[in-house]
Amino acid sequence: MKIVPIPAFRDNYQYLVIDDKGTKQAAIVDPVDIDSIQENVLKEKVKLVAGFVTHHHNDHSNHAHKLVPTFGNEVTVYGNDEARIAGQTKNTTDGGVFKIGNLGVKTLHTPCHTTTHVCFFVDDLTTGEKAVFTGDTLFIGGSGRFFEGTAEQMDAALNTKLASLPDDTKVYCGHEYTVGNLKFAATVDGENPHVRAKLRWAEEQRANHQFTVPSSIGDEKKFNPFMRVREPALKKATGKEDPLEVMDVLRTRKNNF
Repeated sequence: MKIVPIPAFRDNYQYLVIDDKGTKQAAIVDPVDIDSIQENVLKEKVKLVAGFVTHHHNDHSNHAHKLVPTFGNEVTVYGNDEARIAGQTKNTTDGGVFKIGNLGVKTLHTPCHTTTHVCFFVDDLTTGEKAVFTGDTLFIGGSGRFFEGTAEQMDAALNTKLASLPDDTKVYCGHEYTVGNLKFAATVDGENPHVRAKLRWAEEQRANHQFTVPSSIGDEKKFNPFMRVREPALKKATGKEDPLEVMDVLRTRKNNF
């Protein structure tokens, strides 16, 4: 599996996901800039057969409706919100599976940022590589805002559903927010050496105009405060014992950070 990050807008990521060891079929995650998608499809010499839309917000979906007219009727546009995603052609189910060439895809519904948010877990059946495209649910070192949901829903999304994926699953999120997320993490989990090390690395990457994606599920469990709401350090920092209350306090503080 080859994954090509394609920057868009100020800090968004689209991703071209390619079955590079087999069929050369590909999918585009969160299509918002059809010109850059076309450029990369041509550059990689692949056949685009799918679009994966994590949620309806314009900065993740606004060119979904251009995929079929541009790349043909063989393209399936997967999403979980046909009422709010123009161009969606296939509704996902929680735990639903399908294939892109030799890539197995599983859809994970993660309501909170929006009620219909979905993450896409991709497993290369040839190489064993695994990746999850988390949109605005899980960021490197952070979480999405709870626009249409609750702390309980975000906890279920992060610490039950996504945390249950294999630790070596690569995490590809929807925005380049890593440095800011880890600076916040340092204010609530500052004694954690993983936070400090990851922040130093992320600052170096950005100073050199490099991406900070991907992370991994295993690493997120070490430094992402929203995946550590059951740890004593985060309970102490928030003054709460209930993990859901810890989650809620963390999100409120991050909103104002």
